Amino acid sequence: MNQKSYLPLIILLVVSFAAVFLPAVPTEILTKGTFPDGKPWEISAGDTAWMLTATAFVLLMTPGLAYFYGGMVNMRNVISTMLQSFVSMGVISVLWIVVGFSLAFGDSIGGFIGDPTTFFMFRNVLDAKAPWSLAPTIPLALFAFFQLKFAIITPALITGSFAERVNFKGYVLFIVLFSLIVYSPLAHWTWHPEGFLFKLGVLDFAGGTVVHMSAGWAALAAAIFLKKRKSMVENEVHPPANIPFVLLGTGLLWFGWFGFNAGSAVGAGTLAVSAFATTNIAAAAAGLSWVLFDVAKGKKLSALGFCIGAVVGLVAITPAAGFVTIPTSIFIGTAAGIISNIIAHWKAKSGKIDDTLDVFPCHGVGGMVGMVMTGIFATSTVNSAVVENGLAFGETALFLKHMLALVIVSVFAFVVSYILLVVTNAIVPLRVSEEEERLGLDVSQHDEVLMEA
Repeated sequence: MNQKSYLPLIILLVVSFAAVFLPAVPTEILTKGTFPDGKPWEISAGDTAWMLTATAFVLLMTPGLAYFYGGMVNMRNVISTMLQSFVSMGVISVLWIVVGFSLAFGDSIGGFIGDPTTFFMFRNVLDAKAPWSLAPTIPLALFAFFQLKFAIITPALITGSFAERVNFKGYVLFIVLFSLIVYSPLAHWTWHPEGFLFKLGVLDFAGGTVVHMSAGWAALAAAIFLKKRKSMVENEVHPPANIPFVLLGTGLLWFGWFGFNAGSAVGAGTLAVSAFATTNIAAAAAGLSWVLFDVAKGKKLSALGFCIGAVVGLVAITPAAGFVTIPTSIFIGTAAGIISNIIAHWKAKSGKIDDTLDVFPCHGVGGMVGMVMTGIFATSTVNSAVVENGLAFGETALFLKHMLALVIVSVFAFVVSYILLVVTNAIVPLRVSEEEERLGLDVSQHDEVLMEA
């Protein structure tokens, strides 16, 4: 029997009424000026147009992820799995306006977190006296919304690890906590000029650490905490619901990833073109390496394998996209596809952890591969922001810093995510009952059914 719950609606109503009394009315919208250090800035129509487009591209990735994941679960859980991605678009969007953007990009508190009052309820954003210092040719509000799309898809990525057994209410509470306590600090550490990883010299062009490693380690924590599905314990085999859904989702993700990576150049220029190219080539190489590695082991070439491999390549190139040469992306994609394939099949063979859709092998491992590859192949000839070249160019400092950051981010994301799972479960049970799991989450959580054609 469904139980009434007024609290979520009350919270939304409170936020809505707060927005009426704190409307962030702009006093003056500037198009040019000077930064506090005296450097001039001016909004570029061309850069703004490209970044509006890139922002829309990145948002499209979340529906793409919904199809990608939805096609891989069994028929009784397609709607619930897809809805988990879509609801992230709603929950995180509102949270970002209230306080998320401030925590990630507000005035730095010790290099670890942003001041929650800096942009609370989006004040001082539309009428900012200057754009974001690392995006000086686009409005601050556009930068904020570009970053919002990253914040949306990160918790959605985690859903693949606990698909087919998570309580939807518990999931919503968890992504709120994750966004505030894991994602926002990592974004601040890595992308804020005062963030401690940024100041250390760690490079992450578009989210290898902030998005993919954080989601991957949180996914591993969730898979361990929620334990195995009943179907896995009982060795039941459920084929993917819809492989064409997976193909469609892959296409949407690949398309949207051009905004994800090329958009992270925050301008329409040569760097965006380079990141666009490396993104495409890494995905292509990884898709091929995944299926060809399967064939070398005596398996048949599969549509599912190519799709998973391509996404792994997109993940791995993300931190490196604007720092490495285009030919190098072939190696990065190929290596990532093979390494993630090995980890995914080892995990499946061991049967110890039920990461339903292999989020950790694909996003966690793929993100770590990309971080290591950035430390090896980053070069200042591609991007002048590279102060220390990678290991392949005879310098060791950047590589060692990336190894240190890899450990820090991994430990932080895993441990804090696990704690948040414990806290969430104490408030709202995270796992559905055995009967609800057998019935399927589409019916038990949403009273909706996917009809077979």
